[in-house]
Amino acid sequence: MSPNFGTGPGAITADGCAVEVYARLAPAGVPELIHEHTAAGASVLDLGAGVGRIADPLTDMGHRVVAVDDSRDMLARVRSATTVHCSIEHLRLPDRFDVALLVSFLVNTPDADRRRAFLATARHHLAPAGAVLMQWHPPEWFDALAAGGSYSGGARYLPGRPYAHEEGQLAATLEVESITDGVLSAVVTYDLDDQHWTHGWQTRRLTVEDLDTDLQASGLQFDRFLTQDRTWVRAAMAAREPA
Repeated sequence: MSPNFGTGPGAITADGCAVEVYARLAPAGVPELIHEHTAAGASVLDLGAGVGRIADPLTDMGHRVVAVDDSRDMLARVRSATTVHCSIEHLRLPDRFDVALLVSFLVNTPDADRRRAFLATARHHLAPAGAVLMQWHPPEWFDALAAGGSYSGGARYLPGRPYAHEEGQLAATLEVESITDGVLSAVVTYDLDDQHWTHGWQTRRLTVEDLDTDLQASGLQFDRFLTQDRTWVRAAMAAREPA
């Protein structure tokens, strides 16, 4: 089966994400983390915003948020942020933002050209003193997983996505199918009472040096990690435009 697929009740996006699942995912403190590292009332561009689980709370905190996604079904769930239907790679708005967000480990996409296109879009929309805040799988996340392994819930294996095994709440299991040439292929299964979803996807192991190379190629530079587990990174504009 293709590594990029999704099954289950309700709308499924082109990259296999179940809208009903994302509508039930708690933001897990992410809006608060972003707010902590963002000036009051700042403008925020949420790239790959999905149902607005990060964008809407940031709007409630007083930020001006534009939520971008290529799924109309996802954007239909956004409550208060301004929405734009577009792929990240092709987005070119006239506005500039204090912060651009790349959440949900988008920078670990196996496609290097697409990864740099994501970063280039973020860079293009930054105000002069702006920053990109991104969530990624650091190398140690991959090192804790094994091909053929099955991992149930927990922030260690599904960082940023809290799940519980109680009635009325999502339960999730990560099944690693293979790890080949640094690319992990996996399927996550979600269960909620009598409903069942699957999502197959791939993610690439990047070192900090790999990430920094991609940032520099996109006109950005690594600034610092925002969390102790290194799953959140801050990048700023590079001193010079990329060659």
